[in-house]
Amino acid sequence: MTDIAHKRFTFDTVFDDHGGMSAPPRVKKNFTLEELEAAKAEAYAAGEQSAVAQAEREAAMALNQVGQAIHSAFATLAAVAHEHREGSAMLALACGRAIADAALDQFPEAPTQAALVALAREVEASPKLTVRVAAHLVERTQAALEITAGAIGFPGQIIARADAIPPAAFLLDWGDGRAAFNPADAAARVTQALEAAIAAEGLHAEPLLPASES
Repeated sequence: MTDIAHKRFTFDTVFDDHGGMSAPPRVKKNFTLEELEAAKAEAYAAGEQSAVAQAEREAAMALNQVGQAIHSAFATLAAVAHEHREGSAMLALACGRAIADAALDQFPEAPTQAALVALAREVEASPKLTVRVAAHLVERTQAALEITAGAIGFPGQIIARADAIPPAAFLLDWGDGRAAFNPADAAARVTQALEAAIAAEGLHAEPLLPASES
């Protein structure tokens, strides 16, 4: 038998779905200088685009981190601003109380006179008003209320009596009703109301930046 030389199968034949055969394109092994330069330029451009894309991703990440830092900073600033508002409000309250205390020391009969003016309609039909004040303010209050009664047209009798109450405090009785004032109690109510308003406001006050700038 004659020996037949067999060709090594190189797996370079491709069969399609219909049984047809085709050979894959041959890989070119020799390139011209122009082809090498073109391939080099293409590879450089692809690498440059990859570097630009990476830089853009890093820039986006950096901007995101900056945004988070700014958000955290504004949260801190909001807390600081709230503390500042609270401190300013309490300082204003303390100043107002100091001024009010000084005014009441100078004119302790003024609250009683203001009450009589405010209650003019309530007491106009009463034949007598009795007001209790601190012992050392009886005569002063009596004289001040008589002047006020004349100004508002109150024809009834006014009687000031001593009581164990603080200066500028009073208890006014006209038979059909009563009115009272205590500077310390009034100051405590104002303080309580201010503290409640500050607590309710919390950190939800006006923004540090207008909405158009945030």
